[in-house]
Amino acid sequence: MSRSRRDPGTLPALAPNGLRIVALGGLGEIGRNMTVFEHAGKLLIVDCGVLFPEEHQPGIDVILPDFTSIRDRLDDVVAVVLTHGHEDHIGGVPYLLRERRDIPVIGSKLTLAFIEAKLKEHKITPVTEQVAEGDELRLGPFDLEFLAVNHSIPDALAVAIRTAAGLVLHTGDFKMDQFPLDQRITDLRGFARLGEEGVDLFLTDSTNADVPGFTTSEGELTPAIDTVFRTAPKRVIVSSFASHVHRIQQVLDAAHEHGRKVAFVGRSMVRNMGIARDLGYLRVPKGLVVDMKVLEKLPADQVCLICTGSQGEPMAALSRMANRDHVIRISEGDTVLLASSLIPGNENAIYRIINEFTKIGANVVHKGNAKVHVSGHASAGELVYCYNLVKPRNVMPVHGEWRHLRANADLAIRTGVHPNGVVIAEDGSVVDLVDGRVSITGKVPAGNVYVDGSTVGGATEASLKDRRTLAEEGVITVVAIVDATTGQLVEAPDFLARGFVHEAESFDAAVPLIERELARAAADGVKDAAQLEQLIAKAVSNWANRSHRRTPMIIPVVIDA
Repeated sequence: MSRSRRDPGTLPALAPNGLRIVALGGLGEIGRNMTVFEHAGKLLIVDCGVLFPEEHQPGIDVILPDFTSIRDRLDDVVAVVLTHGHEDHIGGVPYLLRERRDIPVIGSKLTLAFIEAKLKEHKITPVTEQVAEGDELRLGPFDLEFLAVNHSIPDALAVAIRTAAGLVLHTGDFKMDQFPLDQRITDLRGFARLGEEGVDLFLTDSTNADVPGFTTSEGELTPAIDTVFRTAPKRVIVSSFASHVHRIQQVLDAAHEHGRKVAFVGRSMVRNMGIARDLGYLRVPKGLVVDMKVLEKLPADQVCLICTGSQGEPMAALSRMANRDHVIRISEGDTVLLASSLIPGNENAIYRIINEFTKIGANVVHKGNAKVHVSGHASAGELVYCYNLVKPRNVMPVHGEWRHLRANADLAIRTGVHPNGVVIAEDGSVVDLVDGRVSITGKVPAGNVYVDGSTVGGATEASLKDRRTLAEEGVITVVAIVDATTGQLVEAPDFLARGFVHEAESFDAAVPLIERELARAAADGVKDAAQLEQLIAKAVSNWANRSHRRTPMIIPVVIDA
């Protein structure tokens, strides 16, 4: 089994008959999925998603893949193929198309509808081509075949990529629900057919690789959701991903059955469900969905709200309701249904919301206390089934944290894939398929690119560290008037503190330390204000650390007397 450990540097030339695979996101993390395939001088991109920030990344909206390694080769990109319409697979497309607007975008009907609506907000009109399962498409040196896969959103596709270097099968996100709500099952016959042809590299969804058995069918949630609607004494507020059409359908069916009217809350929820309804993916009984103004006049036991914010996102509707910062106020007796998974990294935010609603007196129903969510990803039993069907020569687990990738790799080996043919890569790893063998040949930049408001890439790890310092340690501004001739303080410095807990006279002990540093600077002939500011900052930082066990941000200001 090979693992990525090479440092960035000059990449070796790709063999003329080789295929190069570089994941710019999605490896070692849940989100930001983007894989670049290179062959015969052309590039094919599969997915371009975003990663949502965690608590240690304050002020960040979303995180993008790093386009640095392909930025000077955008003219070589033949297309972006989108496997399905989730944000972690399509959310980065607007930012990629800003750099070259005419890159063709390939996807299924619903996927393209979602991305076109998103691009409209960015004032980008894309070049698109709609495909469906069974379609074949030639893009430069890449021959593509699309296969149906079952996931937590309709119209998901796997893609087979044929080149002179071999056949690659990329599952995208998938599971093997045998009783899907839309009757669209994963095309295992197609997987087996490709296996007979000979799959040289199998890129497989790893999210549930460490979960034994098979993922529960979506249909098995219906009784639990029905129970919520049957027993809730007042309003029902449901939170789900804005793209989870299957789950929303179950909620609509339950609301209709129990005489509740429904309103969608949150811009992305309203937009996506409108698209899904118009395209026929969401069946909405006449008169079921109404305007909020109509809903407000109904008795509480006839009301259902469906909103965004299932992952505790600070600006989403559910978080704002929990903070009492939304026009919709949760009250005692209401039922809040979290019909979604708990993405790693979001635990604290979600539990905070649960606690806030519980404190108000609402009944919170979630995956931990009721069967109201199933995963959209294949568990270990399904992955083993696929390995035995496809019989791939080489395997590269994708879409998952390190524990998921390793578990998936172990499954592949147990089914007979040679350990040397299993590659555990990380973001930026350069994987070459040459003469039927895979190897890691280098690494390209693949760090986080932060979107902060309207700024892309402006926020850095250093600036995020400053934000965390401000949030956790506070800030001290030191204003010192210094005699340019003697290098001494003209008067005691002023200390302005924010977020730094201290006594009124605390800073008195820091003044001698500043005076000592200034005296040393004067003896050494240092008079530059910027250098003096650095010395003052160092003195105050050392004092704060010793006296208060804190490391606040120090902002020194030296005024020449």
